[in-house]
Amino acid sequence: MFSPDDFEIIDAHAHPFIGKCDGAPYGKPETMEEFVYEMKKVKVDYFAGSVVYLHPVTDYAEIRKLNEDALRIRDKYPFYIPGIQVHGDFPEESIADMTKLYHEDGIRLIGELVPYLMKTGEYNSPGMIEILKAAGKLGMTASFHDGCRKTVCPVLENCPGLNVMLAHPGEPWGDNSAKLRFQWVSEYENLYMDLSGYGLFRWNMLRYGIDVCGVEKLIFGSDMPVCSPGMYLYGVLCENLTEQELRLVLAGNFKRLLGMK
Repeated sequence: MFSPDDFEIIDAHAHPFIGKCDGAPYGKPETMEEFVYEMKKVKVDYFAGSVVYLHPVTDYAEIRKLNEDALRIRDKYPFYIPGIQVHGDFPEESIADMTKLYHEDGIRLIGELVPYLMKTGEYNSPGMIEILKAAGKLGMTASFHDGCRKTVCPVLENCPGLNVMLAHPGEPWGDNSAKLRFQWVSEYENLYMDLSGYGLFRWNMLRYGIDVCGVEKLIFGSDMPVCSPGMYLYGVLCENLTEQELRLVLAGNFKRLLGMK
C-alpha cells in the first residue's frame, strides 16, 4: 500500500480562519497553528480554500474582509492557496476586487462559494453569472458547494474559460446522487469534483468515479475543519488506484487547474 510520503498532497477544500473557527461540530481548532498541525500531521503539503461565514452576508464590506483575511493567512502560511469570496448582489465590486487580486496577488481560486449559508446569490443568478463570466476570462477556477444541474449548467454554458469544481460527491442514491453527478461531470469539459464531504467512505466510490468520468476530473479535498483530512487522505490511498492515478487525484489535477508549477 502507498503512504502519504510517496506523494505530493494538496487539500483543495479547506476553510482556514482568523479569530473564531466556525463549522466544526465536535470541537474546533482554537488557532491556525492547530489547524496547520492537523494538516501537516498527515503530510498535506498545501491546502486551499476560502474563509467563510456561517451567516447571511448583506454588506460587501464583509466579503472584502474575508478576502483580506485569506491573504493574511497566506502571508503567514505560504503553503495555503487562498480562495476568495464574491457576492452576486455586488457584481461590480466583486469583479473589481477579483481582477485586482488576480493580477496583484496571483489568486486563481474562487470559493468554496456557499450560497445557502451566506446568501450571496445562487450560481445562476444574474449577478453571479456576470461575476463568473469575468472569472472565466481570467481562466479562474470556482469551487461550488454541492450544486445541481439547474443552478450550475447555466454557469458552465455561459462562462467560457471558467473551471467549476463541485464539492461533496454525496451518496450513491437519490435525485442528486454521486453516481448521477459523476456522469454529469463526464459531460462537461470544464466541470470537476472534489472528494470532500459525503461519499468517499463508501468502498470503491473513487474507483467508480474515475471509471465514469476519468481520473483527470477528480480532486482531493477534505473540508477541514468540518471533516478530518487524515480520514479522507487514507480513503484515497486505500482505493484500488495506480500510482499515476493517485498522483493526479492528490495534487496533479488541482495544480493543472490553477496553473501551478
